[in-house]
Amino acid sequence: MQNVQFKNRDVVLAGHLYLPIGFDENQLYPAIITVHPGGGVKEQTAGTYAKLLADQGFITLAFDASYQGESGGEPHFLDEPMNRVADVYSAVDYLTTLHFVDAGRIGVLGICAGGGFAVKAASIDHRIKAVATASAVNVGSATRKGWEGKGSINDLLPILDALANQRTAEAKGAEVVYAPYVPPLGDTSAPRDLQVAADYYLTARAQHPNAQNRMLMNGLGAWVAFDAFDLVEQLLTQPILVIAGGKAGSLWHIQELYAKAQGQKELLIIGGAAHMDLYDGEHVGAALTQLASFFQGYL
Repeated sequence: MQNVQFKNRDVVLAGHLYLPIGFDENQLYPAIITVHPGGGVKEQTAGTYAKLLADQGFITLAFDASYQGESGGEPHFLDEPMNRVADVYSAVDYLTTLHFVDAGRIGVLGICAGGGFAVKAASIDHRIKAVATASAVNVGSATRKGWEGKGSINDLLPILDALANQRTAEAKGAEVVYAPYVPPLGDTSAPRDLQVAADYYLTARAQHPNAQNRMLMNGLGAWVAFDAFDLVEQLLTQPILVIAGGKAGSLWHIQELYAKAQGQKELLIIGGAAHMDLYDGEHVGAALTQLASFFQGYL
């Protein structure tokens, strides 16, 4: 693994570039970008998959999103979806500059929110030749409808009022306010997936000092307006692999994405697995087997 840097416009992104066993810089390799979940960093599940896929013969790149982790960008902890999508474009840009990467064989894998961003990026940037997702989430839909897709758009109105008031306050010099990605440990009122997410991000299981479980509240308005799967029917012409746990509360995102995709598509539902089970642990093996076969076939 090598520490690398590349730019999304003026923001310097920090990445980890993984090389396959027996790497020969005089050969051309297919490459895969792994896109981390909301609030995550490259050292967590995105890095896990990047390392495993490198062991399967791919060049892989995991990186911290703009304004997050070790990457630059101020104000830090800003999380706006189209910034995340542009990060993927920039990762493709970077890979095309490496003489040992075959620029015609670049794929992307996104996990959770990263899955939505990967799909949106692939829909627009057709240098991406294959796209896969694990526990994909469309953060726009999740914001509008809630984690399990049962909420009403009317539930958003008080939130939008609060966002408006906060922006006005900050314009007049008030301190910025942060929102958490996952609930506190032990919050049994949260959806089960998010309770397990707290265990992943806030304990020794995967806790990292660069993943501080906070985002700028004044950026949440961009989530409301975003749709990761908009125009997938028309624009996503590349093959796609969609992987999810059969017990995931986020399963409705995966079902919507798979139904919309009109080209070559594969679906893997891992029985007994919940949303976070595809981040680490025993179910990652099943996901990896399918991912390796998919990317070997299309890249």
